[in-house]
Amino acid sequence: MNAHPPARLSVIIPVFREAANVAPLVARLEAALAGLDWEAVFVDDDSPDGTAAAARAIAAVDPRIRCIRRIGRRGLASACMEGFLSVSAPFVAVMDGDLQHDETILPALLAAVEGGADIAIGSRHVAGGAAQGGFSAARGALSDGGARLARLLLPVPVADPMSGFFLLRRDLVEEVAPRVAGRGFKILLDILLSARRRLKVAEVPYSFRSRLAGESKLDATVLLEFAGLLLDKATGGVVPLRFLSFAAVGALGLLVHMAALALLVGPLGFQAAQWGATFVAMTANFVLNNRITYRDARLRGAALWRGLAIFYLVCGIGAAANVGIAGLLVRDGVLAWGMAGAAGALITVVWNYAVSSTLVWRAR
Repeated sequence: MNAHPPARLSVIIPVFREAANVAPLVARLEAALAGLDWEAVFVDDDSPDGTAAAARAIAAVDPRIRCIRRIGRRGLASACMEGFLSVSAPFVAVMDGDLQHDETILPALLAAVEGGADIAIGSRHVAGGAAQGGFSAARGALSDGGARLARLLLPVPVADPMSGFFLLRRDLVEEVAPRVAGRGFKILLDILLSARRRLKVAEVPYSFRSRLAGESKLDATVLLEFAGLLLDKATGGVVPLRFLSFAAVGALGLLVHMAALALLVGPLGFQAAQWGATFVAMTANFVLNNRITYRDARLRGAALWRGLAIFYLVCGIGAAANVGIAGLLVRDGVLAWGMAGAAGALITVVWNYAVSSTLVWRAR
């Protein structure tokens, strides 16, 4: 195949379990971007179905196609940022690998940015756009509700802030990269909220298609990650997003503890029931943190059981520290019992978070 000139447009495609869609998407990009110097970078989160192999098979004969296979890390937002920062083209776009985004509007998105927009968004919610062909009723309601919430924080009006299909200049990516949270699924919203200036936004209508192969990766935890992103941006990132998630899970664990205690105190008595409720709450916290807080480093197999054992140990030490510190503060008259209990609980959650992050869910 003849050598291609440097790409003017890089299309970043985060994928997971999309092997059947890789070749059809490349063919569609070929048709939609005819006459334009382009490249496509598939960023695969170590899919077990051979997605990376499918992309590399095409890359072996077409230098415009590349694949980044990520080991030990997950997440659409971080995959997009990794793809963005791996290219040198002056313009970058992101789209899903499931064929639901309409690649034929890419030239229109590029024209909008070349014409002065900072970012051009493929929108389902402006005149001419539609989402009903690709969304279930529940997912549509979730998307609409999230969009309304996001608009409350955005400094510029955007009809479809939940879109995963957009194009921007690479230098804008470089500008906001140090401030993006890079977690969850809503990378567009992350970028819009991370810019320190008022961005000029253009929206191009398109119809969201039905999925032809594979399955949706969205689940209930995505809503929690989205809420966490909004909270992180609303507070200026003062408290780490992961810590907020860890603390929220801990608060939910307290409810689990009290419910378990109520069920066990009758047949077992308070002492045994308290230990049983503590065990149930720690287990629930571990499961939720593994699925939500550390979703991008989720433990599986033997590592899951090893991590659970360490988590029990970490939380056990934290609980002992809580009781000891709170008791000391009350005994010495430093704080009333309520404030002392809160201080002990705060120290415990910080301890549990710090040690869990380093020992249970080690950064990879």
